[in-house]
Amino acid sequence: MTAAEQWADELAAWRIDPEILAAAPESPYGFPPALFAPRDDVGSPLLDLTRAALPPGGTVLDVGAGAGAGSLGLGEAVGRVHAVDLQPSMLRALEATAAERGVPVTTYDGVWPDVAATVPVCDVVVCAHVVYNVPDLVPFVTALTRHARRLVVVEMTGAHPLVRLGPMWEAVHGQSRPRGPTAELAMAVLRESGIAPTVAEVVRDPAVRAGALREAWVDFTRRQLCLPPERRAEVERLMERHPPTPRRSVILSWPGGAAG
Repeated sequence: MTAAEQWADELAAWRIDPEILAAAPESPYGFPPALFAPRDDVGSPLLDLTRAALPPGGTVLDVGAGAGAGSLGLGEAVGRVHAVDLQPSMLRALEATAAERGVPVTTYDGVWPDVAATVPVCDVVVCAHVVYNVPDLVPFVTALTRHARRLVVVEMTGAHPLVRLGPMWEAVHGQSRPRGPTAELAMAVLRESGIAPTVAEVVRDPAVRAGALREAWVDFTRRQLCLPPERRAEVERLMERHPPTPRRSVILSWPGGAAG
């Protein structure tokens, strides 16, 4: 089995049982934009690498941009951000934040690499916390490379981000959850496809969420667990029993493959 095949198989193991999914009152998929907004209070190796590679007035393509955490922190260092995401509410939040920060932005509603032909080549391509949603990783990263003149920067957690929900899922559904894939397997897929990434790592403390953000985080977790609103208090207790821990982030970078 190739690394790419193993990657796809390990992601497929995360599929939710049809019975549980059918009984869920709300979709467990999708993300609240407020929880994934840019943060200026933490360091970002992804932003540092991007900033160092940008020419004056350079352009950044942010794939799976979400609310802009992977690009809007560049501020005046970037001439324009081109942002791709499949969730329109994320793109609207990104546009609002970009306007507040004075960052020129163009957004593209769609799935990468399906929309790649409609998106311009940029100086740097960034992709933050997206690849665990990509079963067919080779064409995805190949399209990233072809759209970057200078550098591609990908950030991902050391293991699948839903691993943190495993104990809570087992508590409410009586099922164990997978433990992979991992960043190491993603690196193996890249090397298998001819990409030799430079690797950096950082350990991030859990985000402190209070007030409305905490309420949104509890509801987000409840939806991920496929539970109805009336079980919200139970979710809060589970979250207290299984608090977030520091997480390992892995930053992979490699030269772009676009001409010019």
